[in-house]
Amino acid sequence: MTRHRRLPLLALLVALPLAACAPAREAGAAPVSPLTRVPVADRKAAPDLTGSSLDGRAVSLAGYRGKVVVLNVWASWCGPCRAEAPELSKAQQELAAEGVQVLGVDTDARRDSGRAFQEEHALVYPSLHDPGSRKLVRLPKGYRPQALPYTLFIDRDGKIAAKYLSQLTEADVRSITRPLLAE
Repeated sequence: MTRHRRLPLLALLVALPLAACAPAREAGAAPVSPLTRVPVADRKAAPDLTGSSLDGRAVSLAGYRGKVVVLNVWASWCGPCRAEAPELSKAQQELAAEGVQVLGVDTDARRDSGRAFQEEHALVYPSLHDPGSRKLVRLPKGYRPQALPYTLFIDRDGKIAAKYLSQLTEADVRSITRPLLAE
């Protein structure tokens, strides 16, 4: 294969994983909000996702009951995930005293890829290692990730209060968690 023919193929191979990071939108369609809030009466319990963190410690979603949990699903190869990681660390630092806990879910097949991501971005919150999203299939229907990054907001009672289908900023986290903290 000539060098000329390999370049388009290489470009396609690089673009495909990045295209999978965000939900598709039809051309010309009005922007859809990435945020879906769930009324208190309609909230479903989040399953107790348990396992080991990237640094080998036991971690459990139920262990954060009483806090508002920002459950962020990511992978080291996802460009938007890489961009939002520092924002989530900032949110953890800014909102921890108010009762917010960021918990990552690393879907990388290899733990060392997730650990490298965690170190590179100096993440200040734990991340559960979930290769292949095996633990995430326990989420209720309608709340399973279809693209990355993907974030669920869990209320103090352990129920899913919102989902966010795009890259988050610290300001997004703050505006979504404020009403949940006030409940």
